[in-house]
Amino acid sequence: MMDGRTEYRRKLISSEEAAGLVKPGMWVDYGYYCGFPLLIDEKLARRASELSGVKIRAWAALTEPQVLKADPAQEHFIYNSWQLSAAERKYHNMGLCSHLPSNLGEMPRIYRENLKDEVDIAFLEVTPVDKRGYFNFGPSISYHRAICDVARTVVVEVNESQPWVYGGYDEAVHISQVEYIVENREYPIAELPPVQATRVDEEIAGHAADLIEDGATIQLGLGAIPNIVGELLVKRGLKDLGIHTGLFPDSMAALIEAGIATGRKKTLNPGKAVHCCAVGSRRLYDFIDRNPAVAGFPSEYTHNPHIIAQNRKQVAVNGALKVDLRGQVCSESAGYRQISGTGGQLEWTRGAYMSPGGRAIICLRSTRQEKDGRLVSNIMPALELGDIVTVPAADVCYIVTEFGAVNLKGRATWERAKLLISIAHPDFRDELEEAARKANFITRGTAGRLR
Repeated sequence: MMDGRTEYRRKLISSEEAAGLVKPGMWVDYGYYCGFPLLIDEKLARRASELSGVKIRAWAALTEPQVLKADPAQEHFIYNSWQLSAAERKYHNMGLCSHLPSNLGEMPRIYRENLKDEVDIAFLEVTPVDKRGYFNFGPSISYHRAICDVARTVVVEVNESQPWVYGGYDEAVHISQVEYIVENREYPIAELPPVQATRVDEEIAGHAADLIEDGATIQLGLGAIPNIVGELLVKRGLKDLGIHTGLFPDSMAALIEAGIATGRKKTLNPGKAVHCCAVGSRRLYDFIDRNPAVAGFPSEYTHNPHIIAQNRKQVAVNGALKVDLRGQVCSESAGYRQISGTGGQLEWTRGAYMSPGGRAIICLRSTRQEKDGRLVSNIMPALELGDIVTVPAADVCYIVTEFGAVNLKGRATWERAKLLISIAHPDFRDELEEAARKANFITRGTAGRLR
């Protein structure tokens, strides 16, 4: 029988030694969200002048990656992100960070099939080891086990601030499957600051919350508006909500604490708040720590539309940047400038619609202010050159702005245009209608019809 303490001591190395394992030309994979290896990243950045052609893959670093900061001319590291965070976006704007397009639910398969021979070293932030020799991936389960399965070398960075999250499967890795262990006693896992809601955000969230009924199972995506929807549901006192989501934010913990999200009426995993990652405050991390009401799964389970659809009345709430009059949704780019990534939005839109009584809701502000001070409509005649279509028009269900909610499913192009114009900012409705007529979205015979 393996002596866990002896094995642990044998594999324990310093963060400097871990960074020293990286050689020129290697592919290095960092952990997802709270799995980002904070200390090793710092030490690897210090080695920048010794290295060249080191290619790094990461996902939405919550703090500034030090390897990017240390390499302003991209002479040593080629940094790639599956989903840009605010910290990474800054470097993408400078041409120092590239995007990796993906659907989050496909990530475990991508690693196990497409990248099975392309991960030289994996650096993952984990919990302290338990008495049986397991490290838990904490709030960031998603695709970490898949990385461990294919990496030539697995290095875990142990962080006592990581909560231990009970899981459905693939939430942990055994010490026997790890080559090296680093102890991070310097940096706690990152927290997200509280969402600063605007009046417009609250109005949008209110319209979205109106579409959620007692007994629904909910998913909340990234951004201010989905999180505010969760907060509103607490105030409204709905009954027996369930949680099957990708992201688990603070508002979902509040729903459970308030007795609103009981999970009693869930079809799958009743009584369990299913998710693949949790990001938020220290209070959130303490809430999910060894909490039997919470169950972490890999993203291949949480984001699989066929799994999602098995939950009756599954409601998905996600944010967008722009929508055109045919219903195409852009949620991740502004022209050629990458803002974030596809994440799970398309998978959730499809899965929620497939659910009996389910609803897929996409929220956006009706306008945005450009750098020159101009107010611009986010409901547009057509998306702009370089905009990525995150959700195709045929998949879109509900679109919500501060001016209301419309359902585009089953609607002709002229109906879609009229419905979207009805929730556009009033200052832009006339010009949107004129553009819709010129494009023949609204035709002669349909011009005077409401629907």
